[in-house]
Amino acid sequence: MGLFTKDISTLNDLFVHQLQDIYYAEHQITKALPKMIDKATDPQLKAGFEQHLRETEGQIRRLEQVFEMHGETPKAVTCPAIDGIIKEANEVAGEVADKRVLDAALIAAAQAVEHYEIARYGTLVSWARQLGRSDCAAILDETLAEEKATDEKLTGMAEGGANAAAEAAQPA
Repeated sequence: MGLFTKDISTLNDLFVHQLQDIYYAEHQITKALPKMIDKATDPQLKAGFEQHLRETEGQIRRLEQVFEMHGETPKAVTCPAIDGIIKEANEVAGEVADKRVLDAALIAAAQAVEHYEIARYGTLVSWARQLGRSDCAAILDETLAEEKATDEKLTGMAEGGANAAAEAAQPA
């Protein structure tokens, strides 16, 4: 069945697979964020990335809790989507010389990650409720709220100055 490691025949199978997918994604994000922190030049952006790294570590712990509540062992399955988003972010950031443009690019890359996470967690919350697991849904919804808040903060940074600073950058 394509990218799935085994046939998925029930909504519960799909739910567990999606948990494994986002578990992998969150681990990849914890590896990518320190690089983004190092590249960011705006102090507010750096601080935002540092805060999100701490949040992501907490999100991993929450996922482990959901796995256990659902009677599953925490396990990751490769997520080509997050790998592609992170690869693209690294490529774009590597091509930007002006630090003001780089910060705008880093914000855009971080928002691509956030939007992926929002989609995944939104689906997981819905499926958990459908499966009668309001306990799991509540925990996943906590993370969904954090992801949405991070996306809003990134939008605020972009529209509050980063995009204008990038526009003012002059070609070398």
